[in-house]
Amino acid sequence: MITPMREILVLYYSAGGAVRRMAELVADGIERVPGAAARLRTVPRVSPLTEVAAPPIPAEGAPYCELRDLEDCAGLALGSPARFGNMAAPLKHFLEGTTALWLKGALAGKPACVFTSSASLHGGQETTLVSMMLPLLHHGMLIVGLPYTLSELNATRTGGTPYGPSHFAGTAGDEPVTDAERALCVAQGRRLAEIALKLAR
Repeated sequence: MITPMREILVLYYSAGGAVRRMAELVADGIERVPGAAARLRTVPRVSPLTEVAAPPIPAEGAPYCELRDLEDCAGLALGSPARFGNMAAPLKHFLEGTTALWLKGALAGKPACVFTSSASLHGGQETTLVSMMLPLLHHGMLIVGLPYTLSELNATRTGGTPYGPSHFAGTAGDEPVTDAERALCVAQGRRLAEIALKLAR
């Protein structure tokens, strides 16, 4: 009997490219788990002019997320840049449109994790991660963090928290993802996929 692949949704918003890179690394970790596959999706920018609509397909990168992507996934990795200690408006706007899924409990019992990047080393990474967890908890999702059994979590001098992977991008947004940050992103993806597969049995 062939075991079906379980798809894990990696949903992110990235303004400067750092969160997109982290999303790719989380997806890499997911893909390292036999039986799991990553589905990368993003959300469009929020325009200050409500008449201006985003193009139906992004010019580059992952496709835009649809509610069906959330409903069909076996788990969710959610990524956003830090914005004054909170998630970015485009991602929050998308999540606020998931009421129909909440009403029928479509995400309840599924595992989820969060990741972020900030321009300053103490730019609200941890509060951003915690704020991203709140709507997921309202949906009944199970939050998966990073354990201190990961040596990189103790050794990192840039990003990395028990609440989820993080990255210090620098004020110009040109700091590359460090080895420790990279390892934590991959480890988070792997851990999320392993738990999703266990819960799906």
